[in-house]
Amino acid sequence: MINYSEDQTMYHIGVAPGQIGRYVLLPGDPKRCEKIAKYFDNPKFIADNREYVTYTGTLDGVKVSVTSTGIGGPSASIALEELCMCGADTFLRVGTAGGMDLNVESGDVVIASGAIRMEGTSKEYAPIEWPAVPDFEVTTALKNAAENLGFKHHIGVVECKDAFYGQHKPEDLPVNYELLNKWYSWLKLGCKASEMESAAIFTVGAYLRVRVGAVLFVMSNQEREKAGLSNVIEHDTDKAIRTAIEAIRTLIKQDQAKGK
Repeated sequence: MINYSEDQTMYHIGVAPGQIGRYVLLPGDPKRCEKIAKYFDNPKFIADNREYVTYTGTLDGVKVSVTSTGIGGPSASIALEELCMCGADTFLRVGTAGGMDLNVESGDVVIASGAIRMEGTSKEYAPIEWPAVPDFEVTTALKNAAENLGFKHHIGVVECKDAFYGQHKPEDLPVNYELLNKWYSWLKLGCKASEMESAAIFTVGAYLRVRVGAVLFVMSNQEREKAGLSNVIEHDTDKAIRTAIEAIRTLIKQDQAKGK
């Protein structure tokens, strides 16, 4: 495969082999990287290129990294591909989402057990019949972390889309008949939340044979708003970050015990 860089760094993420750990947290927002890196020991800034910002440090003496993916599946898939080329093999998406199930409230944490592939990136990696599911070890580590930290959390399927406003003003769009009908289907099937990256990350991760998972901070829930229930908007993503950090600590211990 062609690397369009003039040196050994990856063309998009600006990172070279040896500069990252095998464990990588994947927020969407580049500005969230510095906040996450503060949980590392001895964090160092590595690169800032396009939507991709990277820091590397250690947790329990093991090298770990954080790289932002930007918005949506295309940029997330690029990050995953290039980070794998640099030696990473375990990825935890740390993102935000809008709640869908009425029991999912602002400030809650959602751990994705699967993702609805209502986006385009995963279709270039797998037939639509392929389920977008995370690694079981990673998901279990996230579940245990949320429980140990005492965070209210939910485990279930999330919906992934490419158009943010397809969720928030579907009635106005030319394909409203499809958007609305499918949205109601996801609600009836118990979908927990809606976001934009997990389906691509899970599918690309399966193709690359690496471990992937996702923990999402719920900012609000438009379905609770429609139902006349409380729905304050939350912005502090620290619960999702702390859940992911503790999950990585668990995975490090498990891998060391297995000699991996």
